[in-house]
Amino acid sequence: MVPLTPELVLQAYAIGVFPMAETRDDPELFFVDPSKRGILPLDHFHIPRSLAKTVRRGVFEMRCNSDFEGVLQGCAEPAEGRPDTWINDEIVRLFLEFRQMGVAHSVESWRDGRLVGGLYGLALGGAFFGESMFSRETDASKVALVDLIARLRLGGFVLLDTQFVTSHLTRFGALEIPREEYKIKLAEALTVAARFPTGDVRHAYSEILQSSSQTS
Repeated sequence: MVPLTPELVLQAYAIGVFPMAETRDDPELFFVDPSKRGILPLDHFHIPRSLAKTVRRGVFEMRCNSDFEGVLQGCAEPAEGRPDTWINDEIVRLFLEFRQMGVAHSVESWRDGRLVGGLYGLALGGAFFGESMFSRETDASKVALVDLIARLRLGGFVLLDTQFVTSHLTRFGALEIPREEYKIKLAEALTVAARFPTGDVRHAYSEILQSSSQTS
């Protein structure tokens, strides 16, 4: 199998197609173009009340891009209820290259000097493609999602692609839209000159918490 180039894979993302592997140990990738696409509307993000308390308490130290490879490995490892993942060595290779190119980012939850959760994804124009998240402590990945929303809002992003919708993401306001509608939104988002903020964005949490409480 000829290795995929990062440039080719970025072209695939730009037309609404993304790569996956069958299993963690599968050496090959396939491309997915689902008939229903998951998105998380940035202006209708909902934070469950118990999570809002955790965010306000500042349980975790939030970082961005400080251990991108650690987040990749955390997302690829087995977890309770997830004995295997779709993140193989080829996905890891591509996303490490995307990180070097400056288009991939990780949001990380740290506690007592340890990486305990986080997520990673790809930023193109005003679209952010959320790939995967992991958690080694309660709420670590959920707080990372709140932090991601803050970054995307501050950076001028207009589309957060979740690929698929799970019951977990539904709690935050994720929804499914038809492929055709998604691709229209994607094409519009790619024309937006957004910038992914990598600094401390805790000052933006209050607006998210307030708007979420008003829709509870």
